[in-house]
Amino acid sequence: MSTLGRMLAERRDILKLTGRAGVPLIAATVLLNLLLGVLPVVFTVYAAVVVGRVPAAVRDGIGSAAWDSLLRAFAVGAAAFVAQQIAAPLRESVGELLARRIDGLVIDSVMRAAMGTTGIGPLEDTAVVQDLRTAARELENWVQSPGQACAGQLALHARYTQLAGYAVIVGAAFSWWAAAGLAAAVGLFRYGMRGGLRKYAGVRIGLDAVELKNDYLRALTIDSAAAKEIRVFGLLEWLRDYWRRCYLDWLAPLWTARRRIYLWPFLWFTGWTLLVTAAVLGVLGHVAADPGSDVTLTRFAMVVTAVLSALRLGDFYPESDLQTAVGMHAYDSVRRFFAGLERAAAANGGPAAPKEGTSEAGGEPAAPMPAPRGSLHFDQVTFSYPGEDRLVFDRLDLTIPVGRCTAVVGVNGAGKTTLVKLLARLYEPTSGAVRVDGVDIRERDVEAWRTHLAVIFQDFARYEVSAADNVAFGAVAHRADAESVRAVIDAVGLGAALDALPHGADTLLGRQLPGGADLSGGQWQRIALARALFALRHGSSVVVLDEPTASLDVRAEAGFFRDFTSLAEGATTVLISHRFSTVRQADLIVVLDQGRVAEQGSHEELMARDGAYARLFRLQAERFTDDADDADDAGGADDADDALRTGNGTGNDDESVEAGR
Repeated sequence: MSTLGRMLAERRDILKLTGRAGVPLIAATVLLNLLLGVLPVVFTVYAAVVVGRVPAAVRDGIGSAAWDSLLRAFAVGAAAFVAQQIAAPLRESVGELLARRIDGLVIDSVMRAAMGTTGIGPLEDTAVVQDLRTAARELENWVQSPGQACAGQLALHARYTQLAGYAVIVGAAFSWWAAAGLAAAVGLFRYGMRGGLRKYAGVRIGLDAVELKNDYLRALTIDSAAAKEIRVFGLLEWLRDYWRRCYLDWLAPLWTARRRIYLWPFLWFTGWTLLVTAAVLGVLGHVAADPGSDVTLTRFAMVVTAVLSALRLGDFYPESDLQTAVGMHAYDSVRRFFAGLERAAAANGGPAAPKEGTSEAGGEPAAPMPAPRGSLHFDQVTFSYPGEDRLVFDRLDLTIPVGRCTAVVGVNGAGKTTLVKLLARLYEPTSGAVRVDGVDIRERDVEAWRTHLAVIFQDFARYEVSAADNVAFGAVAHRADAESVRAVIDAVGLGAALDALPHGADTLLGRQLPGGADLSGGQWQRIALARALFALRHGSSVVVLDEPTASLDVRAEAGFFRDFTSLAEGATTVLISHRFSTVRQADLIVVLDQGRVAEQGSHEELMARDGAYARLFRLQAERFTDDADDADDAGGADDADDALRTGNGTGNDDESVEAGR
């Protein structure tokens, strides 16, 4: 597409987006801009009239007709000037309101789309995430936002109305040829300014990836978690030098582009403008000096003022140029984000998020789903992550009995966490189905199904709200049930620790928050477990724990799960853990390998089989040599964790990829 074509397409997109602000706000913005275009022209005319009438008023004196005529012209000019001073801040306020409204709608649509996908696959797509980060960064920077681009384009009405008015003054009062030359000179300068800014913005946009890296380094320097290692390992000098190099990698191309775009072209533009200006004013002065000329003092002052005012319109427009040249870049990122969401959602086999500018995803809602009564069945499930060839599951056939505890173990890459994601419909199977009592969960309402789940992921969220709310988020509709919140806090052994905080369980969990505090890793895991228990108390019947107690020591973990079993009695529990002190307590233990079920049974059955499970269990038990019974009761952790993470010769060491998801 040509430069002109791109410019016209961009203007069209801005106008289309502007329409979302609503007719009243658009009309008010256009009216104020037209007023700001006309008022300076009126002031120029009457200022010249005042200059022209001064000699007669001085000659005839106060009270004369000439004096009254001078006062009337002065009053009109002053009124135009005062009105301009009133309209300018009004235009700025209304324009900002228009920009904020449009940006708010765009941000809402981005948030709705990001949260509106059934699964999380689209939000783990690298290209989608980069577009989302770019859009979010620039939507937060109001000067370069889509809304500011819309307000900036409407603000051009004022500037170009002024230019047209000044050209009419020069043409009517002196020469239409001079008016055409003046308009051409201003237009040429504007072409250089706008075209140069567009080219410069293109270079700037092309360096998005480098700028995102600088944003990361900037955030790293003020991150409290990174601050510890930066100081302990003496990384400050290295980080400063590295950041400086990265920043220069961003700045150097900008400096080069700025010289290429703005130096030599503007010497030519300036030369042409000076030539036209000198010609117009020179001819005007020559004609006005002729005793027989009809160029009066009023006309002379009017033309000179109009020429000088018009020339100023060839300059940079702070209310429009940067906004219209760069502001739509964020909107382009938004549109790429929506396109990427649709592409990624299609690749994941799920419905797309709501489109930009809409409020809901399309399609009829699925039927509600009753609580499981018999079994959860992974029926010949095959799955691979979008864009990857490796099969995580290859016709997996696994039945999880309802009302019992099922533990899932396996080497890295066996698909333990992926199993949880498929169960929660965060991803959809490539083929096969996850069934509840024989019904494919994709045939039922996803939100209704998720109300039956209480999932605590290995990388569970740590919300910067109160400890009580962190627990109550397990069943957010029941946040007001303070008695139940307290009961599950006590059940996980966290009551005393929270009572010691400044505001008890109502303390905000975030050191940077006023009156806030933070918890240890083990305490945070207990918060997450309490969240799952709270969900169980309010309707969830399936609890999934993905490495839920990694920050607890082995014996504490074993004791906790003995208590948890009684607390979750009657619920369907799916437990993923590397620690066999926990796993051995499950009713059913499933060993995943090569995308399928390698072994399953009770602890005693699997030990008697002397397969992969038995070998890993004995590896843990060997850590406790003091007492063989203690080894069986408590088990070991670190060696088995290492074995499960590195494989036992039968699996693939790829779960680092899965964990990153």
